[in-house]
Amino acid sequence: MPARSNIILIGMPGAGKSTVGVILAKLASLDFVDTDLLIQTAQKRTLQDIVDRDGYQALRRIEEETLLGLGIHNSVIATGGSAVYSDRAMAHLLAGGIAVFLDVPMPVLEERIHDYATRGLAKRPDQDLADLYRERVALYTRYAEITISDAGLTHEQVCARIMARTQGLLTRF
Repeated sequence: MPARSNIILIGMPGAGKSTVGVILAKLASLDFVDTDLLIQTAQKRTLQDIVDRDGYQALRRIEEETLLGLGIHNSVIATGGSAVYSDRAMAHLLAGGIAVFLDVPMPVLEERIHDYATRGLAKRPDQDLADLYRERVALYTRYAEITISDAGLTHEQVCARIMARTQGLLTRF
């Protein structure tokens, strides 16, 4: 089995992947990578601009290319919510890390996401947040080695649970 040194956070937009990722990286003494930021920096535009100009499928292709290009170790990786649509990208990530699904109930996501129409989501135009949630939960569950239900937990409590569940599974180098 290959050495796995990364913690890969997957989950819906609004699940807290970026926020938890930064805290987790500090607590676990790991680097932090936010793949949405990598995409925006490389493309020199926002995710929403990519969706508006080129369509949601283009964002998914760009995301796949970005994930396949990652060659990092000892990091917490906050993926975009649509990373799980690419089997190739997820296989690449999982070869070097452990996927943790931040499972947040739909009502909590609705409270957290106030900018649904402008958030740059890789979704079909006819999908609302509930449709997207139903579609993606099966994908998150398929790829996750660990699921953390963070309903009612602080970000620090989520991090503590992730650290406890990944202890002994990660290899540092």
